[in-house]
Amino acid sequence: MEFFAGIAQTVGIAIDRHRDIAHIAYLAEHDALTGLPNRMLLDRKLSALLEKAARKRRSLAVAFVDLDNFKLVNDTLGHAAGDELLTVVAQRISTHIGARGIVSRIGGDEFIIVLEESPEPIYERLAAVLADISKPMVVQGVEFRVGCSIGVACAMEHGKTASELFANADMALYRAKEAGRNAIRLFTPAMAEDARNKLIRIEELRRAVERDEFVLHYQPQKEVRSGKVIGVEALVRWQHPTQGLLLPGAFIPLAEETGLIVPLGEIVLRKACQQARLWQDRDLPALRMGVNVSARQFLESSLTSQVASALQSADLDPQWLELELTESLIMRDVEGAIERMHELKKLGVSLAIDDFGTGYSSLSTLRRFPLSRLKIDRSFIADIPEKPGDMAITSAIVSLGRTLDLEVVAEGVETEEQARFLEGAGCELLQGYLFARPLPSSEIESLIAGTAAKAG
Repeated sequence: MEFFAGIAQTVGIAIDRHRDIAHIAYLAEHDALTGLPNRMLLDRKLSALLEKAARKRRSLAVAFVDLDNFKLVNDTLGHAAGDELLTVVAQRISTHIGARGIVSRIGGDEFIIVLEESPEPIYERLAAVLADISKPMVVQGVEFRVGCSIGVACAMEHGKTASELFANADMALYRAKEAGRNAIRLFTPAMAEDARNKLIRIEELRRAVERDEFVLHYQPQKEVRSGKVIGVEALVRWQHPTQGLLLPGAFIPLAEETGLIVPLGEIVLRKACQQARLWQDRDLPALRMGVNVSARQFLESSLTSQVASALQSADLDPQWLELELTESLIMRDVEGAIERMHELKKLGVSLAIDDFGTGYSSLSTLRRFPLSRLKIDRSFIADIPEKPGDMAITSAIVSLGRTLDLEVVAEGVETEEQARFLEGAGCELLQGYLFARPLPSSEIESLIAGTAAKAG
């Protein structure tokens, strides 16, 4: 009996060990949270499916699914709630795909779906997935709608290997997000060409920052009362080696996306301070130099030291430098913005809110910001006097500025009618093509001297 008992024990140990090995193997190929195949298992299964699809000439598609607004759930309810939401999403996708494909979670809020040939068109199947994910779901007693973006690539047509399909589906996903999210986009060869051109432009921009291929143009700000130019806004241009002078719209969004806006912003700050000092050394009337600060720059802990360094190297009195911050930027984190703004004010520079009227700042919030000026967004000026609503908003902003003891600058002034209205409303400073487009420093010098002579 002891012999048989020993055998039974040995067999039991072997079975347990086999189960442990099987469990370890399962964990190695499945997502711990959702139980879905992970990237390792997906790669193995997809390779087999691609061979089968090529051999039998059957269709196969790969779809990248990325949740929209998932970060909001994590930030407001915590990671446990985020995990619960991911589990619900995994179940919803799996219900639609079933045995006609593979659903895999590859990390975070990203899923990959492999769709095998079926009577139902691929787009319709994915549209059903998108619609189901977008339905309300209750997480920890709170109802959420997350939505998703989906990018699709088809085997053979858009790639023969898993890596090609993944890359192309990812490009299509990027386009879906660009389209405003909660969208589906099918890969096209044009996307690959665009991606290639974007990579080239990023590398060109990186070299441009290293070589300092940027110049500043300056748009004057005219004082209504005296007619003098009392300030300028520095606007960056890229002196591209083959394409000539490029306007900000051609490179600033890419600089923001890649983080190159931080070193580029430092270049602009340094050049602007040097130019302001140079004009003073030439005995021109001292001007306030306005420099835009991007969101990425503003969040950099080194911003205050960068500003101090630029002022010191140019030997420029801080009172002649004004940093322009967009309303939407400072409203993202009011307390953090106030702290950073007070740091900058200690240097002696002035601060202005740019594009005012497009954000959601209230009177009580504005009072807390250490500001000197409000710049009315050009969108409110463009349709004056055709749109009474814009005229009313503009007048209200001027009145608000007066209440808070802030100067008000109107941007985008292009007609005499607009200028007369703004002057009548009590706006102190005007900026726009009516007076001058952004000009290189040499032309600005002539303009400054001319307006000073007329006013004098």
